[in-house]
Amino acid sequence: MRAEQMLATHPHVKGAVNTALARCVEACFDCAQVCASCADACLGEAAVAELVQCVRLNMDCADVCLTSGLIATRRSGGDVPLIEAQLRACQLACARCADECERHADRHEHCRICAAACRDCERACVDAIANLGDAHTPAH
Repeated sequence: MRAEQMLATHPHVKGAVNTALARCVEACFDCAQVCASCADACLGEAAVAELVQCVRLNMDCADVCLTSGLIATRRSGGDVPLIEAQLRACQLACARCADECERHADRHEHCRICAAACRDCERACVDAIANLGDAHTPAH
């Protein structure tokens, strides 16, 4: 992905990209795709009734990750409290989805892969939140 490269071209950023935030954007979009795929794979399993909560959390996590990636990409005009709140929601969604997928990972490879993507995104959110003070705030 090219998140950092693209963010660097923004006229308000002028090349001073928050690398942790750019990595988080990429992790969010990756996690959204993996969660959507895992939910679909769960629906294809013979024991789908055992995976209902997994499907729900996958869909929630995919939606939260997609929204988080978009808000972090736009940087919402430098509204750090909004970005932080969204990334905290993403961190929580990823943790809950990973916990659930880990319960099924020994029986379903797609759940193992999804849990790993969620943990990666969870860590990326934590890192981005810790570095939000490095986010360039545009002049008004």
